[in-house]
Amino acid sequence: MPVNIPSLLPQQLLPIQGVSLGIAEAGIKRPDRKDLLVMVLDGNVEVAGVFTKNRFCAAPVVVAKEHLSVAGSIRALIINTGNANAGTGEEGITYAHATCAALAKLLGCQPQQVLPFSTGVIMERLPVERIIEGLPRALSNRKSDNWFAAAQAIMTTDIVPKGVSSQIQINGATITITGIAKGSGMIHPNMATMLGYIATDANISQSLLQEMVRHVADHSFNRITVDGDTSTNDALLLIATGKANHSQIVDRENPEFSLLQNAIMGVAIQLAQMIVRDGEGATKFITVQVEKGRTLEECSQVAYAIAHSPLVKTAFFASDPNLGRILAAIGYAGIDGLDVNDIQLYLNEVLVAEQGGRAKSYCEQDGQRVMRQSEITVRVILNRGAATTKIWTCDFSYDYVKINADYRS
Repeated sequence: MPVNIPSLLPQQLLPIQGVSLGIAEAGIKRPDRKDLLVMVLDGNVEVAGVFTKNRFCAAPVVVAKEHLSVAGSIRALIINTGNANAGTGEEGITYAHATCAALAKLLGCQPQQVLPFSTGVIMERLPVERIIEGLPRALSNRKSDNWFAAAQAIMTTDIVPKGVSSQIQINGATITITGIAKGSGMIHPNMATMLGYIATDANISQSLLQEMVRHVADHSFNRITVDGDTSTNDALLLIATGKANHSQIVDRENPEFSLLQNAIMGVAIQLAQMIVRDGEGATKFITVQVEKGRTLEECSQVAYAIAHSPLVKTAFFASDPNLGRILAAIGYAGIDGLDVNDIQLYLNEVLVAEQGGRAKSYCEQDGQRVMRQSEITVRVILNRGAATTKIWTCDFSYDYVKINADYRS
């Protein structure tokens, strides 16, 4: 079961003026499940995005990036689950274009004003005809307060839908932010998460919105890992409808820019952490914090060496304080000139290692007590600089193997 994710209720996800959402059961992989989402945007809505850096990026990623670069105004997003349309060559590109054209015809806009997204099994033909047949059904039930159903419609191996809403005040106007995301396995984003969509009614220029989405991704979805695998389909979209009653934010030095960015960041971090908490087979939510490094890069190297180690992750699953595995991961992280005698390792508040070995104050009962908890912080102090970073990960359980062994069944 997911690690400490509160149940999400439909009324907790607030509508965003200028965005409506419709859902259909298109039978893309199996019948009787929500697997097609259409998100329709009013005119003059700003859209920015970041995408996977996997060189085998999926056809919809290629097409979405192309459309974002040429379209004057994005009018709709189309998202399917059950099939990633990745590793599908030119046929996949053709099918992605076909879904955009079909939705554009129904909406009376240009195909370039539609962004396609897919998630699911890689290297299988997209059942494009089922998606096109499902579009009228999705459009027939679209409404502004459909975010909860939308969160359900983008799930694959996720156990729970993931969504967050927040509100702030800017110049006397109430600004609403709502986001949904999906992801559970194949999570080591190199820009964002598997799929994430955050919308706000704030009024901000497109150039600042693009700057904001990159910053937000780097400090939220780019700080998580479940299994170290970067997906072919990762995408994070940030949508600003401009419907809130305040003057447009056009200057990053404006205090309202920081206020909005921090609020969107808060939503993104919650969504990113939900993905880890719902990691395939996860039983522990683990924060890895590396402090006092020379650079952010070396702090990240150490953090990911720990978070990606199967031996570390399985020890957490077993609640086994076999913490030499963490020292080994730090040692092979590839940090030049690292003096292991300077390093301190903490498990929550428990000092585990210092001066190159076990701390004199450490006893295994303390390590066992911490390892039994569902939320654990691994804290590594390098004592060689002022840089710090933090990432979030989970353990590896038997269920992770079972879920991925049975994924195509």
